[in-house]
Amino acid sequence: MELLQRPGNTRCADCGAPDPDWASYTLGVFICLSCSGIHRNIPQVSKVKSVRLDAWEEAQVEFMASHGNDAARDTYESKVPPFYYRPTFSDCQLLREQWIRAKYERQEFTHPDKQEPYSAGYREGFLWKRGRDNGQFLSRKFVLTEREGSLKYFNRNDAKEPKAVMKIEHLNATFQPAKIGHPHGLQVTYLKDNSTRNIFVYHEDGKEIVDWFNALRAARFHYLQVAFPGASDADLVPKLSRNYLKEGYMEKTGPKQTEGFRKRWFTMDDRRLMYFKDPLDAFARGEVFIGSRESGYTVLDGLPPSTQGHHWPHGITIVTPERRFLLACETETEQQAWVAAFRKVVDRPMLPQEYAVEAHFKHKP
Repeated sequence: MELLQRPGNTRCADCGAPDPDWASYTLGVFICLSCSGIHRNIPQVSKVKSVRLDAWEEAQVEFMASHGNDAARDTYESKVPPFYYRPTFSDCQLLREQWIRAKYERQEFTHPDKQEPYSAGYREGFLWKRGRDNGQFLSRKFVLTEREGSLKYFNRNDAKEPKAVMKIEHLNATFQPAKIGHPHGLQVTYLKDNSTRNIFVYHEDGKEIVDWFNALRAARFHYLQVAFPGASDADLVPKLSRNYLKEGYMEKTGPKQTEGFRKRWFTMDDRRLMYFKDPLDAFARGEVFIGSRESGYTVLDGLPPSTQGHHWPHGITIVTPERRFLLACETETEQQAWVAAFRKVVDRPMLPQEYAVEAHFKHKP
């Protein structure tokens, strides 16, 4: 179908995946196989066909020709708030499904009054939160208030004092369904005494947890607008929430490099490399700041020849101005992926505020 060559139609209308070969013949959009499965779940709004394998009636082809992805975007995405997360094909199923439902089924971006659940600046409700010590998920009350610049949660409904107060300024949220073991699993990270803390939450209702996610992004957006008054939306939006550059198991040794290597779960979050005993730990066993090449940071393949005590064969050495960190990966593929992630960070010049973070790391006991 030559309509696929038209501008706008060469990528999936919903997630941007290249070369879509499915279409919704009721909405007039070209979509990828993965998004077509989501469209099938809302048959009252969207009916799908394969562009190449299914038979098409003349009227359906004409409808597609007079519509297409660009036209649909003008209609269904005319009022997407700048803070609303637009998922890509690499994002989890839940984010893509709720984006598709918000656009076509609920029409949230043609009727801004429907955006109230995540744009009001205040939100409270119950989420299932993983207990720090026992690993059980228990219902907890959460309150997000933009005016106070915080997300709080309470251990009991009638509790006067919150169990934790998370400042919007230092808060990040990222969907982690595989790690948390629930398709709606959300990891919320915040700083306490300049150390990273994690909480893991979910809600059975997919719309509810995605609304929480976008409400957190909205609160961060408005905080950053005040903190950086001259910045454009395009400058601020990438700072609202971030996915981790890489996560996984590696082995590490201590600062003296005389003790044995231990297997730890590592998370590369911007310039913070954190390691945990377990992927679902509430706080890191340690954090390493990774600065830029100009500031004396480098990443080397392999380990010094004298290194002993590692079981995994594929080493990485991170050189910082203070010391060397020795790590080992189980496979060469993992090693290459980690080295690529580290080099991406090292090759990026440091921002003025990152020097302050680096200084804090240097003075940590």
